[in-house]
Amino acid sequence: METKDLTGIERQLVLQYLTDGNVPVTVTPVETKSEGDEEKIRPLLSAVFPVALKAEQITVFDKGIILLKNPPQSVVGFAGKQVRVEFYFNRVGLYFTTEMKSVSAGLALVIPGVIHRISDVEPKHDYDFSASIYYSCSNKSEVSISCIPGEGFELFTRPVWSSIPLEDQAQAKARLEQFVSEAKKEKNAGNGLQLIPICRYLVEKNMSLESVQGRVKPFGILYVDHERLVLGSDNETNPLSQGAEYALRMSFMLRQGPVARRDVFATCVPVKLYRSADGRRTCADCIYTSMQEEDKRFMYEKATKKLFL
Repeated sequence: METKDLTGIERQLVLQYLTDGNVPVTVTPVETKSEGDEEKIRPLLSAVFPVALKAEQITVFDKGIILLKNPPQSVVGFAGKQVRVEFYFNRVGLYFTTEMKSVSAGLALVIPGVIHRISDVEPKHDYDFSASIYYSCSNKSEVSISCIPGEGFELFTRPVWSSIPLEDQAQAKARLEQFVSEAKKEKNAGNGLQLIPICRYLVEKNMSLESVQGRVKPFGILYVDHERLVLGSDNETNPLSQGAEYALRMSFMLRQGPVARRDVFATCVPVKLYRSADGRRTCADCIYTSMQEEDKRFMYEKATKKLFL
């Protein structure tokens, strides 16, 4: 069984890897809370977010000291705080916790004696709605990608602007104005309700690393009604293409009635792809191109029951 902490030899290999350069890292302020002999690492409760540092912004010296060159202002405020530093080594997610120190040359981090592997997060399966989207590869084999409710996104209800954190609303408003302007010209956004969760998803500050780099994660379902489905992805590549048609299965867990689940089969087309400013996130705004009338009526009733109460 693989241990969570690196061995001494593994740590030396990682130090050499960091020293050789070209290693971007993510820095997040944390707080420590002692519970008996164990020290728990927790994110700070104040509105601070992970900051990605490019390889050219850091220099690592042989003794395991990281010097930050011209750090962004958001990182300067981390001085004197404990921070969690995350990075990939041979596609494996690693992290360590240390103090961000002010030195004459700027800011510095001392790599501690213990470096940890990022643990896998077990996916939760307690949602009432999910979907699978299907497409063909170049070798003519069919591939499916799971779609699960986006974390914190309430489906089958009218999106509200207040669901966007206050600190993100200015940036989200700028994106919304851009998207509304484009929609007026392209006439593909319908009533535009889906633009609120799209803007929210694209400006969210979530840069935590995975335990394994490049692992394909399920799409997040950000919005759904009887006319469209919006999917969000922060995978390195997005297989969905604007204007291409895909097969779709949507599954509803039913709390009442003789059957436990209802599957709705349809085809859909992404009418527009939206990307975050840094290119890390993509939203596919899909409209249905075929669906059984009874399924469309079921979707309509489920959507409008909450939309217009």
